[in-house]
Amino acid sequence: MLSELDLTLTFKATTLVLYFLAIGVLAVYGFHRAQLLYLYWKHLKHARPTPERFERLPRVTVQLPIFNEYYVVERLLRSVTALDYPRHLLDIQILDDSTDDTRELAATWARRLQAEGVDITHLHRAERTGYKAGALGEGTKQAKGEFILILDADFEPRPNLIGQLIHYFTDPKVGMVQGRWGHINREYSLLTRVQSMMLDGHFIIEHIARNRSGRFFNFNGTAGMWRKSTIEAAGGWHHDTVAEDMDLSIRAQMCGWDFVYVPHAHVPAELPCEMTSFKTQQYRWAKGHAQIARKLLPVVLKSDLPLKIKLESIFHLTNNFAYLFLVLLALLQLPNMLIRSQMQSPWWLLLDVPLFVATCGSITAFYVVAHRALYPDYRVALKRLPMTMAVGIGLSINNSKAVLEGLFSQSNVFVRTPKHGNLIADGRLKDNRYCRRRGKRSYVEFAFALYFIFTMAAALLTGSWPSIPFLILFTVGFVYVGFRTRYPGALRTQPLRPAELPGLPEPPHILPPHKEAARQVA
Repeated sequence: MLSELDLTLTFKATTLVLYFLAIGVLAVYGFHRAQLLYLYWKHLKHARPTPERFERLPRVTVQLPIFNEYYVVERLLRSVTALDYPRHLLDIQILDDSTDDTRELAATWARRLQAEGVDITHLHRAERTGYKAGALGEGTKQAKGEFILILDADFEPRPNLIGQLIHYFTDPKVGMVQGRWGHINREYSLLTRVQSMMLDGHFIIEHIARNRSGRFFNFNGTAGMWRKSTIEAAGGWHHDTVAEDMDLSIRAQMCGWDFVYVPHAHVPAELPCEMTSFKTQQYRWAKGHAQIARKLLPVVLKSDLPLKIKLESIFHLTNNFAYLFLVLLALLQLPNMLIRSQMQSPWWLLLDVPLFVATCGSITAFYVVAHRALYPDYRVALKRLPMTMAVGIGLSINNSKAVLEGLFSQSNVFVRTPKHGNLIADGRLKDNRYCRRRGKRSYVEFAFALYFIFTMAAALLTGSWPSIPFLILFTVGFVYVGFRTRYPGALRTQPLRPAELPGLPEPPHILPPHKEAARQVA
């Protein structure tokens, strides 16, 4: 039998090995983020040339998948019917799976617009088979257009959106054109400012880097246009995952279709205003990526695709796996610190600092560069960055559970993100019938926060000073996410200023492709 000393040594060795495994994996994902930043800089000036224009404009179907969107459906229909495209070439489908009075509201609007000569159809399904993917599949069967523009309920397209996207399809190889998400309520609260920074990093750095370097990138589920024949050739919409957009994107690109990203096609959307809605959205995205990794990553790796596409697919589809290692790293902070404080070699206390710094450095550069591409003052990004990192840490419990469910569960229930729409129009968030106001998982996040308070105390007692800044990030992240989950409206104290109200577009700072490398603020 192992002696008590042997058990102690085994525990210490196991703790250190797991700790450095976790931080090592996170450093690898941090290195990948730095590689995307390098590809972004390298290919920034290599935008797709301005396309030839259609001599005769084609017919376009606009699909609006909705489910219980009472607060935003009117705003959506107003903006869609204002699209600057010949009315006789526009076919609008309201793909309505609603079970509440959203159905009557959407039907009323459809009848009113039909009376005004708009070609609009209200398609209501009694059974929500396949969720959003099922609705899109049913709509595609009835679509009159050769091209299909998809817009979620929380988006507010600008009139020129179709004109910005449609002409890329003069290239017969192009199967999908994606626009960039904007933010209607970016300055509403600390939470929306954090979300905007996260999404800007994705839409500026990741999309440009992947698309222009010849790697796979994905349709984002909305604010993009498909060639109808591409959807059909790739096998149509599947609903065996909750990431139908990523699923179809990979299958279509494996069939040889080209995708185009158009960052100057800016489509404003509403960011979740409270933590439970935000976590619901993040949960679905993390779970969906894990499901796609399980379903399609083996297919991609066994194909004859170039190595750069295979490697990028590994990182892209497993990116949320990093949350599992982040939770492991969090749990091991205290025992790791106590073990290393007893060692004779003080350099052990500093061994992980370079890995932490490298990971945080890549994140800092990633988000600051993305912010600078869109907004004039990079100092704002530096101010918001610590909280963005902290919220990312605080989401680790929520997203880790999602990843595990995506890998090992067969459940494909699509939980859509609640929208607020006119509930914040007067500056304060009102009660939303679709939001769950309490979250049991907040207790787990509070427990982690308490754990890190004790860990910081231990760091002070043992003199582990290099760990303090990172422990503060962990503590703040779990406190903030847990508190905002439990008390969603408690931190919003100031009303919105008029310029922040939903419906007013933010200035476009991304220029057309031929001028994108230049710096100009509208």
